[in-house]
Amino acid sequence: MTYIDGFVIPVPAGNREAYRKVAAAAAPVFKEHGALHVVECWGDDIPDGEITDFKKAVKAEAGENVVFSWIVWPSKEARDAGNKKAMEDPRLAVSDMPFDTKRMFWGGFTPIVDTESK
Repeated sequence: MTYIDGFVIPVPAGNREAYRKVAAAAAPVFKEHGALHVVECWGDDIPDGEITDFKKAVKAEAGENVVFSWIVWPSKEARDAGNKKAMEDPRLAVSDMPFDTKRMFWGGFTPIVDTESK
């Protein structure tokens, strides 16, 4: 079964295009290193929760939006090897990220229901 890396990122609304360009440049790097699919989503319907929500999770500030992203890998082993290679790839060396990396969070997930799996 596949393995998923998930990301939630606060991005200033004015940096939407800058973020899109960084993400568009990074996607083929991950694919070259084994990823099956890369998805980057700009939030447009993010309700406020009573206890927590996407904005609270990243401590989004006024004027920031939330990006929800995921990368699909063939397996955890492929993800571990591919991520290592991608992080060493000079094309991912971005000196001026269009968001606060300290409030980004991510994790790896084993699917327990997947309507696309064979």
